[in-house]
Amino acid sequence: MSSVSRRRTWNVHRLPPAEGRIFLITGGNAGIGYFAAEQLAATGAVVVLGSRDAAKADAAMASIRSHVAGANVRHLQLDLADLSSLKTAVDSLDLDHLDAVVYNAGVALDDPPRRETEDGHELMFGTNHLGHFALTQWPAPLLSAAPAGRIVTVGSFAARSERLDLGDLQSARDYRPKRTYGRSKLAQMCFGFELDRRLRGVGSTVLSVVAHPGGALDSLTPSRPPVHVTTPGERLRGLPTGLLVQGKDAGAWPAVRAVLDPEVRGGQLWGPRVFGLRGTPRCETVPSHMTDPAVAARLWAASGELADTDPHLGFR
Repeated sequence: MSSVSRRRTWNVHRLPPAEGRIFLITGGNAGIGYFAAEQLAATGAVVVLGSRDAAKADAAMASIRSHVAGANVRHLQLDLADLSSLKTAVDSLDLDHLDAVVYNAGVALDDPPRRETEDGHELMFGTNHLGHFALTQWPAPLLSAAPAGRIVTVGSFAARSERLDLGDLQSARDYRPKRTYGRSKLAQMCFGFELDRRLRGVGSTVLSVVAHPGGALDSLTPSRPPVHVTTPGERLRGLPTGLLVQGKDAGAWPAVRAVLDPEVRGGQLWGPRVFGLRGTPRCETVPSHMTDPAVAARLWAASGELADTDPHLGFR
């Protein structure tokens, strides 16, 4: 049990107020991103949903407003698969500060063929990792202007069993969708830990924290029509698996705590309490393969070259 958990109990249903704070969630229109947005909106914060689909974002905002009285939500047109569009997107926020960014958006493909972004990158690696890596440089000044800015990277439990192939980061030689997805999430998590190390190195006040949802299934997720609908039959069939995993509403809890809890520290990993698969959020031991300095340095250099970014990602 972490020292944070011993000091006090975190109540996922009674979150601390966050009036006056501004949070951006990539992929905030669906899944775990939607529920993170709904939960954070209930704190009184301004929540910005980063989404490339305006219609889906509108539906998500309407749903949040119907569940959270007075919710202050807005949409940011954001396409992580189009790296050249990211600066313009962030500039359109027209903010003087940003308290947290949650890197949640992701693409998961189950079957071949291998697909690419408009920039020519493998779709899952290009969106899940490179898109967030490249995005970081643009809100960096806004995060630095906040009293305690945070970048929360949402990884995956699947990343624990994967290892990066630094010679084939984009699965050009050997494409297997599930493995490519797991490695893209591992790249995200390695980036999140390395980012915090570099932030500490330049004396930044911004923290980088990594979270993962454990096992989060649609069948165990509360309905939020038209964003998500769980039929009674689906919920009934999903009940046995509820002993091991949970819905996407609960899957959002670790990321929400990573955003809000003042006792969270940079470089930590937050996930569900029960076997890392379900339950309330706790601080976990970080697997060593996610913080290998040699791997992190090579991933950082390769990502910077592929995304054509400032080597410091806007933090000096």
